Amino acid sequence: MKTFKTLIAVAVTALAASAAQADVKIGVSISLTGPGSGLGIPMQNQFKLFPSTIAGEKVQLIILDDATDPGKGAANARRFVTEDKVDMIIGSSITAVAAAMTDIASEAGTVQLAGSPVGVPAGKDKWLFRLPQSNTVMGHAVVEHMKEQGVKTIGFLGYTDAYGEQWLKEITPLLDKAGIKIIATERFARTDTSVTPQALKITASNPDAVLIVASGSGAAMPHMAMVERGFKGKIYQTHAAATQDLMRVGGKSVEGAFVVSGPAVIAEQLPDKHPSKPVAIDFVQKYEKAYGPNSRNQFAGHAYDAQVVLEKILPVALKKAKPGTPEFRAALRDTMETMGRTVFSHGVMNWTPADHWGYTLETGVMLKVVDGKFKVE
Repeated sequence: MKTFKTLIAVAVTALAASAAQADVKIGVSISLTGPGSGLGIPMQNQFKLFPSTIAGEKVQLIILDDATDPGKGAANARRFVTEDKVDMIIGSSITAVAAAMTDIASEAGTVQLAGSPVGVPAGKDKWLFRLPQSNTVMGHAVVEHMKEQGVKTIGFLGYTDAYGEQWLKEITPLLDKAGIKIIATERFARTDTSVTPQALKITASNPDAVLIVASGSGAAMPHMAMVERGFKGKIYQTHAAATQDLMRVGGKSVEGAFVVSGPAVIAEQLPDKHPSKPVAIDFVQKYEKAYGPNSRNQFAGHAYDAQVVLEKILPVALKKAKPGTPEFRAALRDTMETMGRTVFSHGVMNWTPADHWGYTLETGVMLKVVDGKFKVE
């Protein structure tokens, strides 16, 4: 009898362990400290609103701070795949950090859903999908706006890291096609506290406009430097600057700035026919109910869209394999490639085997800072 009871206890324990292993585990590496914290913290805020179950399955988020450090991001990714045995990785909110995680996720056969527009060599993104819009998609909106504004020459002032270099690489052919010439190119590090020399050089070249490629509150500093150096032309910012931090730090200096963004930031201003309007408003209402008026953020919207992805792919993948297995991880990837047209708060997504960016050229929305607020152009 004692032996029989022991066997029952072992069986119950095994069943409990099996049930625990069935939870869908998501490893999240985002920048909660360091220069990129203005992007990572809003994502964390949205992840706090995540449902505990999706498609009837418990979803466990394991959130780690990568401190805006590529080395730390890589260490987090390594922990996710070796210790936590996650089914998916989300991160990072910083391009350079996300890039450092990509090979690790790929080697482990685990989907990486990047929270930043990270680029990799052709054929290297089998397991990498992006939540943000590509720089080409957003650059298209910027260049079209520049054409409308009669811009013929620009200065480029961007980060020295992957985000800055990718923007320069991807927007250059778009500018060339539009007949707009880059006449000054300057760079700075995320940790720099001044860009006075760079601003002086660009101002001296007298371009019609300047494109600043920076993120969060860090985008305000170079903008202020251009204004302080007497630049009178138009100043453009990328979608990584589409946060309240730009106005909070930049104040009156950023008035009149043109900022490209996804639809989520200005949900209520979207025309009724815009496919993302209902989803974007749902994101904004829920986020601002939790965190207060005007707390919405481009990157919080990406975290919201991660939930949209999971709600669509989990029911399909769960029919093919169990969480915690290589087969399930592969099923998640395959389902993402074939999930078809899906409305995000940030636009319409349609990942395919040949395209892990997915957004259409109509995604980018041009905003202008007016009285400390974003207004659709």
